[in-house]
Amino acid sequence: MEKKSENYYVTTSIPYANGAPHLGHALEFLMADVLARYARQSGKAVIFSTGTDEHGDKNAQKAAELKMTPKEFTESIANKFKDLQKKLQISNDRFIRTTDKGHIQRADIIWQKLSHDMFKGKYSGWYDVKQEEFVPEAQVEKERTNPSHPQAYKRLEENNYFFKLSKYSKKILEAIEKDELKIIPETRKNEIISLLKSGLQDISISRPKNKLDWGIEVPGDNTQVMYVWFEALMNYLTVLGYPENDDFKNFWPANVQVIGKDIIRFHAAIWPAMLMSLGLPLPKILYVHGFIKINGQTMSKSLGNGVDPNEVIEHYGVDGFRYFMLRHIPSYNDGDFSWQMIDSAYNNELANQLGNAVQRTAAMVMKYQKGLIGEMPEAHHDIGPYIEALESCQFDRALDEVFQQIKGLNQYIDEEKPWELAKNNDADHLREVLAYQSSSLVQIADLLEPFLPDGATKIRYVFKDGVIRPLKTMLFPKKELPEKYSKA
Repeated sequence: MEKKSENYYVTTSIPYANGAPHLGHALEFLMADVLARYARQSGKAVIFSTGTDEHGDKNAQKAAELKMTPKEFTESIANKFKDLQKKLQISNDRFIRTTDKGHIQRADIIWQKLSHDMFKGKYSGWYDVKQEEFVPEAQVEKERTNPSHPQAYKRLEENNYFFKLSKYSKKILEAIEKDELKIIPETRKNEIISLLKSGLQDISISRPKNKLDWGIEVPGDNTQVMYVWFEALMNYLTVLGYPENDDFKNFWPANVQVIGKDIIRFHAAIWPAMLMSLGLPLPKILYVHGFIKINGQTMSKSLGNGVDPNEVIEHYGVDGFRYFMLRHIPSYNDGDFSWQMIDSAYNNELANQLGNAVQRTAAMVMKYQKGLIGEMPEAHHDIGPYIEALESCQFDRALDEVFQQIKGLNQYIDEEKPWELAKNNDADHLREVLAYQSSSLVQIADLLEPFLPDGATKIRYVFKDGVIRPLKTMLFPKKELPEKYSKA
């Protein structure tokens, strides 16, 4: 199946709908959003999909605790994810819920097409209730087999359906080593290669319905439901209308799938095997991001150190939040968030560097040339490193490149001193300098478009068409650190 080159398909993983979205979810949405916006900017037709994973034990249990049906509970959580995405200006074209009728119908079709690689057998082993995951013996954490451990595994013995994952170990390894399925960064590629070289085991892919009825019933067997993780992976196909829809025919394989490092085994071992079993091409790129710590500590309910993305957006604005997450959380490693860090980044970089360059330039054109920029030369900055960074999912490095241009522009203003040119009546040179400043800011806005869509639009509004249209407020007004965090 040949994918048209002008089409671009990007996905996030679909978060498990058992709680409100956190900073890690926001980061993943933003990274995929940048890729989607950049692809659209490049003239490609884009499908950008995200959603929520809603079946399984934990959701059924949480709903029961809250005296809600699983459907009511998961809908309330799905709406929280949708609300956050709207606040973040995430430009997804699709939002799939695994409880959607279309997903359920198409999951049935996929299951049946995979049935040639299935068998029924007895599962005896450990089950990670927290992750809703069957744990291969080689990956068992011994301390969690102790029932007194706060995150103890559950010992299961049940008759389930199994998928012949072992059959595909060598083929998946070869595809990853040859970058037919390109995994970035390299450290994550090496991690999964090590796992594949040790060999994959066949996996249990269903649960008895009498133990868990909140799931999709196995076709032809009303005693079993599909294992939540196996079924959730199908969303990347069902959202495109697999197998008959034109979206599937035109957009699969995915160009990039964005996931967190904790679910790499599912996406770089189980998912490729499922696709191979279906006779479908593999995604082109699997981009694996790290985790976010809070003030150097791992986020956890017991520490109570979680940060609500909505609160941060409320204070620093959507562009302030997007900027910090995409530039100051490393694209290839774990990152750290603190209110002091985002406050410094917002005020010292967005307000002082970018906002100041926009304000100074617009004010000088208004003052010295009555708001008329005149003909703007095309800015010719080298954007090769920016493009290379984006195409390798190094969002932090791409923004570093943009800010080198902003820094260079501010240096240019200080060196050319337009105020001195005006004082000396050097009108021609002054016009050239201000036109160059304006042109540079328009190019900077174009580069910022995938990252800070609001700010980019405002900058273009001010400078495009050769006439200054001042903003009613500062582009990035200075902010004070919220008092309750000033001593944290």
